Formats: sequence, structure tokens, C-alpha cells
Amino acid sequence: MPPDFFQESFVKLQEFYELAIQSGIDADPRGRPAVEQELREAQKSYEELKPEDKALFDAERLKNPYADSRILHGGPDRDVKNILAGIDIETSELLLADRLIQKGTGIDLVLAHHPEGRAYANFYEVMKMQADILNRFGVPINVAESQLSSRMKEVERSLLPVNHTRPVDAARLLDIPYLCLHTPADNMVSSFLQALFEREVPPRLKDVVKLLKQIPEYQEAARNNAGPRILIGSDDQRTGKVFVDMTGGTSGSKDTLEKLSQSGVGTIVGMHMSEDHRKEAEKHHIHVVIAGHISSDTLGLNLLLDSVEKRRPFQVLACSGFKRIKRPG
Repeated sequence: MPPDFFQESFVKLQEFYELAIQSGIDADPRGRPAVEQELREAQKSYEELKPEDKALFDAERLKNPYADSRILHGGPDRDVKNILAGIDIETSELLLADRLIQKGTGIDLVLAHHPEGRAYANFYEVMKMQADILNRFGVPINVAESQLSSRMKEVERSLLPVNHTRPVDAARLLDIPYLCLHTPADNMVSSFLQALFEREVPPRLKDVVKLLKQIPEYQEAARNNAGPRILIGSDDQRTGKVFVDMTGGTSGSKDTLEKLSQSGVGTIVGMHMSEDHRKEAEKHHIHVVIAGHISSDTLGLNLLLDSVEKRRPFQVLACSGFKRIKRPG
């Protein structure tokens, strides 16, 4: 690696984190006013807590609405010049970072997309935003909230036995600053693609795939045999209303698919879809285009990094399925 790969420039860890969260809020499909209302409600809930409960309250909830995005290790005043960024950052990637540091790369932050540590333990909390997103696409809010509630409890139960602190312990022992940004990046890709389809109005499913394949991250995925594809439907079937389903923690309730069909959604563009959800979508005649999981995460993270970098410079070295692609301007 050439010695001038990383350039001298820096931002503080806390500032980097806060800029990323604000970018995520700006791209939130619910709109900034709805997010700010959620933060006000969190403040009110905090003020009503007993003193012993306040001591255990996650104060980040008062300014960051995304439970799946946190500084996992590292002081807020640490300089961030050179970032090692990846989709999944676990102990093996942290050991890689340590080895690269020994080789003189100057890495001073490891950035994950998928949540780990306390951000993983509570990531189901961000799922509640799905109700408002579904409501924007015509699903009654009472129905959306009711169907989502049982799914959130299912995801919460699945997290109870998980040893979620393992990579955070590794970062602590190696003293490598460690940050995860999940929903802010997912908001970026979701809003970017929704705006694209609303602007271009692709008439048929093949046109949806064609649009996706014009995006560098999906081109790269296609070269690796993981490009966009039609999961339900055929090339010449008409698209109808397109719903980009790529944010809100993880997959919502499969029962919502019937309501989306009734509200006029013709095609879902998603990162991935379980077999149970696929069968339900097919049952209700909803077309599905899978853009790709890691490629969509990569696009979202790139858009998020672009947004932060416009305000504060830094350098990125990519790993773990991520490839840094900058947008012009």
C-alpha cells in the first residue's frame, strides 16, 4: 500500500457520529418532523422516570432515534482521519484492523454497517418506524402498528440469547474505536431508490432491474453474480406503484403484504426476502425485485459517507463486502 494512501485530515469521533445521525434523519422516509416528534417523546419519557431508572437509561436515545447505531468503543474526542469500513465488523475484522495499524496504515476508526454490541441488542426498536412508512403507502396506521407489534416481539425474543458484546470486547482490548451505523445508512438507500423510481416511473419489471443496474454498487454486485433480479414476476409484467422496502431494522410482518396489495402497491423492491414473505407476496399478486443485500447496504453506506464527507474530510479503506464509491460533487 503506498505511503500516501491516507491523507492528513480529521474529524472528532463524536462529531463524525453526530453528522452521520443527522444525515440519516434528513433521509428518513418518515420526514424530519416525525423523527423530531419521536425525540421529544423520548425526552418526556425520560423525565417521567424514577431516579434509579434514569441511571440505566440510554441517554443517546434523546438525540439519536436509531437504537441500532452507536459508538461502541472509543472516546468522543478521538481524531478520525482514516476509517476501515465494512458491512459486518466482528472480531476477525478488528484483528485485521490491528494488523493494518501495525503495518502503518494509520487506521483510527473501524466502522460497521450492521449493528453489534448494545446497538444489536436493541435494534428491534427501530422497527416501529415501519408503521409510519407503511402508512405513507396506504396501510391504515392502526393495522400497521398492530401487525408490526407481534413481529417486533418475535425479533426481540430472538436476540435474548445472543452474545452481542463479543466484537465490542475485542475492540476494547485492542483499544480500537468502533462505531456502527445501520438505519441511517438504510435510510439513505431507501430514500435514494424511492426517489429514483418515482422520478423515472419504470413501466415494467425489466425496467426496474435496468435502472438498478445503472448504479455502480449494483453493477459491482452483478459482476460478482449477486446482481438485482426479479423474485416474483417476469420481465414484461407491469410494475404499478413501487415500494422500496429497505429500512426499519429488519423484515416486518408478512401479514402487511396483503394490506400493501389492497393499497395499490404493485412492486416491492427490497434487499432480500424470506421464503414465508415471498409466498405471501405471491399470494397477493405483488411483484418483488431483489436489489441485493450487501450491494444495497454498500450503496446506503456510500451515500451516508458522502454526506458526512461534504462537511468534514476523512479517508476510507474498505473491507468486509463494502466498496467505497464516491458520488460526484
